[in-house]
Amino acid sequence: MVNADRAWQIPTANITISDTEIHLWCVELDRPQSEIQNIAQILSDSELQRADRFRFYRDKKRFIARRGALRAILSRYLNVAPDRVQFSYGPCGKPEIAANSDCKGICFNLSDSQGLALYAVTRGRKIGVDLEQIRAVPNMEEIADRFFSQQESAALQSVAAEEKARAFFNCWTRKEAYIKAMGDGLSFPLDKFSVSLIPGEPAKLLNVEGDRSAAERWYLKELVTAPDCIAAIAVECKGDRALEIINWEW
Repeated sequence: MVNADRAWQIPTANITISDTEIHLWCVELDRPQSEIQNIAQILSDSELQRADRFRFYRDKKRFIARRGALRAILSRYLNVAPDRVQFSYGPCGKPEIAANSDCKGICFNLSDSQGLALYAVTRGRKIGVDLEQIRAVPNMEEIADRFFSQQESAALQSVAAEEKARAFFNCWTRKEAYIKAMGDGLSFPLDKFSVSLIPGEPAKLLNVEGDRSAAERWYLKELVTAPDCIAAIAVECKGDRALEIINWEW
């Protein structure tokens, strides 16, 4: 059971998170230049070098805002200054709080699209999040045949034309959220597991090839962020304890 009927709210100075809570942070990345300059001061040298590699200045600014927001958000849970948050990266590039830090069991994931970023934070639970702008996709059914499971492709074909784009991104964001939570990136075959995608139906992991109990261990949920965007989270479940989603703005 998950209670998610909470509006986006501005956080207080101090934030704690229990092991039954999921904290979501929604962040606008297009910030004034003066704010971008201030945010850049809390980034590491390697992050600033990554920012400089962007060809377009807008993308550079968004990267700085995205990484700065991540540091500022995590610092609230770790009780350290934002520039003191240390990261490590998994084999597929998934960022984590460095093992030599007092991570307090904090797990996180993030995604961004068209100037909007979404961060998900838990304690002691794997989590993944994906955010996409709903848009026209050329050769949508060909892409589905290539990357979706047969069950998902069949479900997509059954959807009315005016709902296909939403159904496609329902599927895409849910699959991305799940594999990001697993930490496997796109190395995990997308056609080896199925998620729900019909608009109006609850987000759900339906099955995973070779893992009969996976659907019972993972909770998926569609998120409402902006009118032209769709997002999803996948979070590891532990027993039947209730989870609560709390939405924050930064």
